[in-house]
Amino acid sequence: MNKLADDCFNQVKNLMSTAEALAVLRQRIVAVTQDRLERLPLAQAQGRILAEDLVSNLDVPPHDNSAVDGYALRHGDLKPDAPSRLAVAGRSAAGHPFTGHVEAGGTVRIFTGAVMPDGADTVVMQEDVERSGEHIVIPPGLKSGANRRRQGEDTEKGDVVLARGRRLRAQDLGLAASVGHGELTLYRPLKVGVFSTGDELVEPGADLPTGGIYDANRQILMALVGGLGAQVSDLGILPDEAAAVRQGLSDAAEAHDLLLTSGGVSVGDEDHVRGAVEALGHLHFWRLAIKPGRPLALGQVGATAFVGLPGNPVAATVCFLRFARPLILGLAGAVDLEPALYRVTADFDYEKKAGRREWLRARLEHQVDAGPRAVLFRPMGSGIINSLVQTHGLVEIAEDVTRIKAGEAVDFLPFDEVAS
Repeated sequence: MNKLADDCFNQVKNLMSTAEALAVLRQRIVAVTQDRLERLPLAQAQGRILAEDLVSNLDVPPHDNSAVDGYALRHGDLKPDAPSRLAVAGRSAAGHPFTGHVEAGGTVRIFTGAVMPDGADTVVMQEDVERSGEHIVIPPGLKSGANRRRQGEDTEKGDVVLARGRRLRAQDLGLAASVGHGELTLYRPLKVGVFSTGDELVEPGADLPTGGIYDANRQILMALVGGLGAQVSDLGILPDEAAAVRQGLSDAAEAHDLLLTSGGVSVGDEDHVRGAVEALGHLHFWRLAIKPGRPLALGQVGATAFVGLPGNPVAATVCFLRFARPLILGLAGAVDLEPALYRVTADFDYEKKAGRREWLRARLEHQVDAGPRAVLFRPMGSGIINSLVQTHGLVEIAEDVTRIKAGEAVDFLPFDEVAS
């Protein structure tokens, strides 16, 4: 099993922008799954990462065919300025091609997807002709090659149709099928262990003692990790005991490629994760110029990657989506790590400090002739899980922007874009 190079997260800068942090992740992370491959049928490849370029076995379409129901003919037989009368000489349907040759003055009844008959080069739509017995009358003006799909116009034999490192979507699987592949070579799933620490945390469903809180972060993080196609392990809740935390991390590192937690990496007397990671490997705090979030702990337990996210649910989620997500994808062998941002119209006024990137939770409201408008959730506290539930995504405000006015265009990151 390939592991991370020693101390790959070491970063000397004291304060990092989002762009700098993402650049470091991209430059320093190597796929740990690169020598762990498997062949699977298409039906089991959804969301997995392709481990080798996929080459087309054939031209698609494999032959010239008709784009419509109509009549295949020779364009040279048509009169340029008057109706043309042609004889119907046969029939070509999908899977049942016409086996003859279209002679001068002849035409063949053809259906969508059917092979173009030999000799024909154009198709007239059936609704554009008048048929009388075994003849049709075609009005003037039909262009040469109309309604004819060319062999290989979608894909040519030998084309790389899907590149190594691509996370496979439904349409990718359809493309693979269309060029003759029933199985794909994939990276095996990344193994990610998710755990929580803290004596105040209680499993959902259990009785809640005074001073206790239900552990919501671990459920969020496990779902997000699983949505990326990784194999996720629920490592449970570790107590506030240094020896237990250290032993738990050490044991988990043996069976995982990445360990992920939220909270517990500060400098308080009961924050034992930090000391455990430092004792077992390396730990670096990336002071990020972001809100919500700020410190992001990255390191290694032995040769296994470690990420310590903020403890507040919103901050943990945002930092996962923008920083842990590309790390997980990169370790798993994916090439396209960055989500797409979309431009929408702000429905709010907002001011922020310069030099800091911020994410605001917002829902989208669509207005006729105005497009989507981002409406902020209030209040904006980073412990309010409802702000993640009742919104559609995050308005991302760059470091150099200090003021947003209603009606201005802003960047929007939909949760659907990054949650799977």
